[in-house]
Amino acid sequence: MNNKFYTEFGINESSVPYARICGVEYFSTEAVFDCGQAFRFLPVEGSAHECEYGGVAFGRYISVAQDGDTLTIYGATEDDLEKIWIPYLGLDFDIDMARNDILSRSDNPALREAVEYGKGIRILRQEKWETLCSFIISQNNNIPRIRGLIGTISKALGNLIETPLGEMYSFPTPEAIVDAGVDALREMKFGFRAPYIYDAATKVASGEIDLEAVASAETTSEAAEMLMKIKGVGPKVAACTLLFGFDRTDAFPVDVWVKRVIEKYFPAPFDAASLGAYAGLAQQYLFYYERYLGGQK
Repeated sequence: MNNKFYTEFGINESSVPYARICGVEYFSTEAVFDCGQAFRFLPVEGSAHECEYGGVAFGRYISVAQDGDTLTIYGATEDDLEKIWIPYLGLDFDIDMARNDILSRSDNPALREAVEYGKGIRILRQEKWETLCSFIISQNNNIPRIRGLIGTISKALGNLIETPLGEMYSFPTPEAIVDAGVDALREMKFGFRAPYIYDAATKVASGEIDLEAVASAETTSEAAEMLMKIKGVGPKVAACTLLFGFDRTDAFPVDVWVKRVIEKYFPAPFDAASLGAYAGLAQQYLFYYERYLGGQK
């Protein structure tokens, strides 16, 4: 673990274990969970902390609370903090190095402003299968509906998780989706995405698409080609999946927001590779900057 951190563990008055990490730099709970990379975390109402988001990851409910440079992860234990939650939140990532690398590659003033404005963003390391399905679901969709559909399929086909906020559900396995069938997905209102989700589940469950092989592909472009063998997975969905689920920080998804940023701030032709090994982090900075500040400038 980063030796800059001071960590302590405890159990709160509701018998929920927690890990408290002090001295965390460049981390904003709000920015991390509101920059479009994850769909199962929401603000915790009535929190006693400055900011707190809770949700399901790795089949568990956790909440991440922040007070200044201190994070309190409710639901984390000493056994799983370093194994699961530090990597998940990107707290073991050298964010200073990545920021400096991005800034060294361009003197574009908008990029510099975006890196500063979004400085609390970290790239989550999410579960591969759930990330793939989540971004298939995200196609031509808005965030509230994406969250709703993920909640629907999890409740129907996932496992029950008892949480301080009531019943929640883990994301279903590929096998559970295959067993349910494509018609069940249509009944859940997935529309044109139903056969895409079913095809992804079928290919992953059968081993035709090996997600660990995707993870170990030599290049990000090769990994994307493997994912794009799934119906409905094009360059954008593949890039999102690789960036947020496979730790491929050079993946650069281009959606409406990012296309707008490129057209607005970068001269043509724009090559995302020019932003280097952390182009995906730069993309998140630019997305967040344009979404929340760009329209005000």
